[in-house]
Amino acid sequence: MIRVTVDSIRVSLLTQHRVVVLREAESRRYLPIWIGAFEADAIALAMQGHEPQRPMTHDLLKSVFSELGSTISHIVINDIQDSTFYARIVVEQGSHTIEIDARPSDAIALAVRTDAPIYVETHVFEAAGVLFDDEETTAADEEPKSASRVLDRASESDEPESDTSTDEGLSLFRDFINTLDIDDDEQNKGKKQ
Repeated sequence: MIRVTVDSIRVSLLTQHRVVVLREAESRRYLPIWIGAFEADAIALAMQGHEPQRPMTHDLLKSVFSELGSTISHIVINDIQDSTFYARIVVEQGSHTIEIDARPSDAIALAVRTDAPIYVETHVFEAAGVLFDDEETTAADEEPKSASRVLDRASESDEPESDTSTDEGLSLFRDFINTLDIDDDEQNKGKKQ
């Protein structure tokens, strides 16, 4: 398993779809995952340290685990099938370990709230991850300039070809990523305040 952190939440200006971008620790590899608007907001609010007046769904789930004497050990994005990602929430309760099936967006929203580590299975990164080259970054902040250029470059790499059904399914994902507004996060924070 590969340890990742939440790099950012991106929004397409054309479609308003959201993508959570996970970044491999100690690497320039990223894993973009489409998520719903509610889940994107839930992740973003938790990352900003916002405490709602009343518990949202993921806050409620965190409280339920706590009241039952359980802790979130970690979450893992464990599979991808037909461009759909799958995740597991790993819970420790006493001497028992429980694995719960979840959507990645919900698992990530819970992990951000509980400071639980996030992992991705190696085969998932191989199927859907993108690598940002050094020339794709700015000198000032080392953030990627263009996801579309990176995805184009990733598709032209010397890596072995995967089966065509996966490539066709991921082409829709690549098209979507190309429509994203990927301005520098610091510029976006300044505009929101």
